Amino acid sequence: MKSMVGRQPAAVWAVAFACVVSFMGIGLVDPILPSIAKQLHASQTQSELLFTTYLALTGVAMFFSSWVSSRIGAKKTLLIGLVLVVLFALSCGLAPQVAPIIGFRAGWGIGNALFVSTALAAMVTAAVGGSAHAIVLYEAALGVGMAVGPLAGGLLGSLTWRAPFFGTALLMAIGVVAVAILLKSTASVHTAPVRLSAPFKALTDPGMGTMGLAAFFYNMAFFTTLAFPPFALSRLGVEEPLTIGLVFFGWGAALAVSAVFVAPRLTRRHRRTSVLIGAEACLAVALIACAILINSATGIMVCVIAAGIPLGLLNTVLTECSMEASDLPRPVASSTYSGCRFLGGAIAPPLCTYLASVTWTWMPFVYGAAMILVSCAVLVLRRRHLVRADRATESAQEMEEDIFEGAEVLA
Repeated sequence: MKSMVGRQPAAVWAVAFACVVSFMGIGLVDPILPSIAKQLHASQTQSELLFTTYLALTGVAMFFSSWVSSRIGAKKTLLIGLVLVVLFALSCGLAPQVAPIIGFRAGWGIGNALFVSTALAAMVTAAVGGSAHAIVLYEAALGVGMAVGPLAGGLLGSLTWRAPFFGTALLMAIGVVAVAILLKSTASVHTAPVRLSAPFKALTDPGMGTMGLAAFFYNMAFFTTLAFPPFALSRLGVEEPLTIGLVFFGWGAALAVSAVFVAPRLTRRHRRTSVLIGAEACLAVALIACAILINSATGIMVCVIAAGIPLGLLNTVLTECSMEASDLPRPVASSTYSGCRFLGGAIAPPLCTYLASVTWTWMPFVYGAAMILVSCAVLVLRRRHLVRADRATESAQEMEEDIFEGAEVLA
């Protein structure tokens, strides 16, 4: 069967390319954190603020993104977001000290929120063959971006810590041109304006509230896994950006394969909530293993890469559940879920380095394990509110086709 994904219009591929670059921006700074701390005479906690300001502003802006795109349309929202990313990535590369970079990462986060929250809806609108094909492509872009981002950061960071920022600005500028030319202005995401308060009111829905709370604590564990290991490895003499980049390339590759190939197979055979609970338990085990092996660079590397498997499952299935747990409009559900998720992630990076400085080096990994277990407890205790999310939404044949086509995307 000829892949429907491969026959998507150029507009879908343009947005997908921009998605890859956007998701690269999340892990891009990971391999260069020790270099930034050393060369700009910044503390580890200050360096981790590069994550916090980015994620915090992304989370806050996510709550308002559906309101913006419902009024000016998908294309304008995408382009504004992309242009902001270009400008602030370039500013980060030109900054003389760490403080301005922290501020510029906040602006980068706003641009990222406007783009990411609108990209999936725009791809679904422009896609042929149904939304499932666009979702597979979107998940593939997320996985590739998360894998390539740290590797690019490591490769370019070996030259200078500024190079990853300039590289991102250049690639995203290409994305701006591609989206501007190929995506039709009529590709509107919403049929009616979304109220400014809608994403906040959505939290009162039992299903959406449950998913928002679970995602909040989940992302604390996610960014413990992403943000703290570079400093744990630096303590053991592993400071080369390329080495750290390769570790997180392996982490991102495991995440991508798990999200696109494994998650659909598991949710076809088991309830979504069962998959979530099992994956969160596995992530807790991986983080505890990191704490136990805190004095082994090889042990930390292996555990971090292995953690990509449950993280990929959780990324995909949490997103599916958030879309299906209530009868809220999907743009509103997406804004609410994404806002809660990114705000949770904003807390973890500086808290991890603070905990390591005042307690023990292994404590951040224990903190991450505790947070994922809190998320797991939320899902277990409020599982009755997620019955809707557990219902099958696709036939087995359709799911197998998506898996097959997802494989072709990543091939």
